Amino acid sequence: MLKPCFDQLAEYNRWANRRLYDDAASLADAERKRPIGLFFGSLHGTLNHLLVADYIWMRRMTGEGPQPERLNQVLHEDFTELRTAREQADERILGFVTALDETEYARVLAYQNSSGRTFRQALGPALLHFFNHQTHHRGQAHAGLTILGIREPASLDLLALQRS
Repeated sequence: MLKPCFDQLAEYNRWANRRLYDDAASLADAERKRPIGLFFGSLHGTLNHLLVADYIWMRRMTGEGPQPERLNQVLHEDFTELRTAREQADERILGFVTALDETEYARVLAYQNSSGRTFRQALGPALLHFFNHQTHHRGQAHAGLTILGIREPASLDLLALQRS
């Protein structure tokens, strides 16, 4: 029962990121990097944070991949490089999640957070947090697109993907 839901969330993640990046690509670099009051300052900072967090969680879940140093780390100043890294991460996420079987959701992850505290959490709830975190910050980035002058950014509603 959980597998179709997580598989759909992985597909949604890729789909929503593509739409978000398509709109962001229409802006000048200076606009993407302009501080506009988002939690990570700018649209560019927010997009970098999403990638940072995805790297951190994928490493926790798989034991492999990049290990950023800070949650606000800018991994890529260049938008094209950031977009390429995002697309690669989304393919990795989709491949990882769709290869899981239902029994693996109970596997316990042991990891340290960015403050060095150790936690243990089952993979299923960790995945739920992972996808919810992405949606949370994508919502901020979507609002940032509006602040930066895109009147109607592409819809990121899951329903739009489900109907397509």
